[in-house]
Formats: sequence, C-alpha cells, structure tokens
Amino acid sequence: MPRHLSIHGVVVPTLGLGTYKLRGSDAETAVRNALDIGYRHIDTAQMYGNEEEVGRGLKASGVARDDVFVTTKVWRDDLDAAGVHRVADESLRKLDTDYVDLLLMHWPNADIPLEETIRALADVRDAGKARLIGVSNTPSEMLERALEIEPTLACDQVEYHPFLSQDTLLEAVRARGLFLTAYSPIAQGAVVEDATLQAIGDAHGATPVQVTLAWLIQQDRVAAVPKATSRAHIEANFAALDLTLSADEVAQIDALARSQRLVQPGFAPDWDA
Repeated sequence: MPRHLSIHGVVVPTLGLGTYKLRGSDAETAVRNALDIGYRHIDTAQMYGNEEEVGRGLKASGVARDDVFVTTKVWRDDLDAAGVHRVADESLRKLDTDYVDLLLMHWPNADIPLEETIRALADVRDAGKARLIGVSNTPSEMLERALEIEPTLACDQVEYHPFLSQDTLLEAVRARGLFLTAYSPIAQGAVVEDATLQAIGDAHGATPVQVTLAWLIQQDRVAAVPKATSRAHIEANFAALDLTLSADEVAQIDALARSQRLVQPGFAPDWDA
C-alpha cells in the first residue's frame, strides 16, 4: 500500500487526519493521538475554527514539525489578494508554525477573480509561508484555468468516496501531475452499511471503512483525510495502510459509484458530470 506520494520535491503521506468539526480539546487530543499512532499528515482549515487546537496538538505530540505534512485552507470570503495574505498569516500564528505544507483555496468564489486568488496563493508560497499551494472543491475545467495561471499547483481536495465518481477530475489531476485529496472519504459513514464493502472486508478481516480507505490510497495520485475523534477510530483508520486489495476487489468498489454527492452548499461550482 503506498504510504507516500511526491510532488514538486515534497513528500505527501497518503493517509491523513481530517479535523472538520473537531473543536477544543477534542481537536488537540485527536491530533496528538494521530501523530502518536504514526500519522504524518494533518488537515485543517480557517473555517474549521480549530487551527489553534491543531497547533497545540502538533506541539504536544513531540513530533518534529518538519516531519508532519500540514494542510490548511483559505475560506471563500477571503480570496482577494489582501484576504489570502491576511488569512495565511493568521493561520500560521494560530498553528504556531512558520509555514504550512499545503495552502488551499477552500471553495471558489465567482465574485473574486480566480487569477487574483491563485496569484496571491503563489505569493504566499514564494514568501516561504507554504511549501505547496492548490485548490479545493474545484471541478476540472476550473482547475485547468487555475493551472494556466499557476502551473505548479499541487492538489485539488474534493469529496471522493465509493459512491461518488471523480474520474473526470482524476484524469485531469494525473495528466497535469497533481494529486487529489479525498475528503468525506467514507461518505459520512455510509460505507459501513454497504454489502459489497462488508463482503470485501470480511475476506480480509477488515471493516468497510478500512476497505474504503485502502481503495482510495491504493489509487495513483490520491490521498485521503478521514475525520476521526476517538483514538480507537484513528488507529483503525491507520490500519488501512496495511490492507492491499485485489484488482477484482477494486473493480467491485469502482462499480458502486452512483453520483451520491453529500456536500453541496448553495455556493458550490458546477461539478464535473
């Protein structure tokens, strides 16, 4: 099972801890537990309201900062140049770090020119405050426009799980040498009830969640950031790294796609078909 991928000279662990909706001591403890278990990829965002707690968890873990891949994101209301720079500095202060490994545009905003946002992200990176930059919740056509502005974008983070195909975006990501990070990778828990995933899990002595995470990170240029709160769930997710699926099992999971999109706010872009 691939534990890392590489882009622009930066190593990215393929399995990370998502922290959406983790607040206060829960966020700090989850990050500390994840790093103790062996995770080296932590995902947060300005909008999550937990960057300070994530930063405390990083410090409390005792793991060297350079050994952890940290992602944060700029919310859609702050995508003008001044906003991107202000939020990036705020995030660094809250995370108590000199840089993040990946800084993303969280959601596109049609009222703010994409070129302004992407160039501001590139300026933050060039100032040494981010090692990589990218986008999130961005369909393939918009991603291509962003890459025309800044060819060295690294990532598109989107909802991706067995019930939602991202074939069009994956084709674009791979063709341009980026990677895709899957959020909501277990379909907000829905994978647990799926008979196909249960059967594959039974064959491996694994859970449907572990099967799903293995399916994701076994794919070329894909990382996943499942959220978990308890140490037991964080540890169980990490065990997916030790699970290898056969080509037939992968095909069975691929066949589950049914355009079941779970994250669809009113400001979402026009998704790929």
